[in-house]
Amino acid sequence: MTATGDPWADWLLHGRQGGREIGPGLQARLRRYADKVIDAAALAPGMTLLDVGTGTGLVALRAIERTGPGLNVILTDRSAALLAETAAELDRRGITAQCRLLRTGAEELDGIAPGSVDAVTLRSVLAYVADKPAALAACRRVLKPGGRLALAEPVFRDEALQAVAMRQVLASRSPARAEPLLPLLHRWKAAQFPDTEAALAADPKTNYTERDLFRLAQQAGFTELALDFQIRSLPEPGLGWAAFLHRTPHPDAPSLAEILRERCTPEEAALLEAALRPQIEAGQHVTTERMAYLSARKP
Repeated sequence: MTATGDPWADWLLHGRQGGREIGPGLQARLRRYADKVIDAAALAPGMTLLDVGTGTGLVALRAIERTGPGLNVILTDRSAALLAETAAELDRRGITAQCRLLRTGAEELDGIAPGSVDAVTLRSVLAYVADKPAALAACRRVLKPGGRLALAEPVFRDEALQAVAMRQVLASRSPARAEPLLPLLHRWKAAQFPDTEAALAADPKTNYTERDLFRLAQQAGFTELALDFQIRSLPEPGLGWAAFLHRTPHPDAPSLAEILRERCTPEEAALLEAALRPQIEAGQHVTTERMAYLSARKP
């Protein structure tokens, strides 16, 4: 698999799995995300679905599988590479005729008429949008009266708070109490998430909670809001050290391999690897996932 030069395409196609093909565990998780969003969208034949930030088409493709040829789907994304990837998959499945692909951002939704769609879905989109109110306003604008909004968004705030806490602990310790591993763990986490309160507040990935999503949707004029916030521990027994090294938690983050190579001395890299690798190779790694599911209606 080769890099595309598009950070979003590279992450979705390669980075989130550390260069591996998507395995059955992640496939099951992705289907669970999509099904929960689609359930909330309440789709039926004859409707038009807008899938914002479609990526590789996860939600849109699953919606067509479940609803059938009577569902019309508009798929949008900022990434030309991902739209091309999705177009090829639509063609492979023989469903191009019921789909329309548009390159536009979530804040604009250019090319979509006001009041023209029955449902809007987003999965892992608002987390990366700086102007979340504008994106929600755009979703409301294109929905028909009574249309449904359904989204699933990761909540990364706790990861950033962990990095902030590490920085604070290190700042409070005297050199006499210094130990070598914590600074390296902090360097790793701080490369992937903000590690100061100011940076956390400025980063669209970390400056919101699930309650903020609820509030923002309410302020955008949606009604009948329902929020489901889930925290799951996800064991990854078959991950492997190579995949762990090369995967990243989001498109903006460097991999651990890059951090060890570019931000650590050889001695520091060896120390951090010695602390992490045995757990990974023993199949004991567990990821914690925090996902907010929100549904609402346009009056």
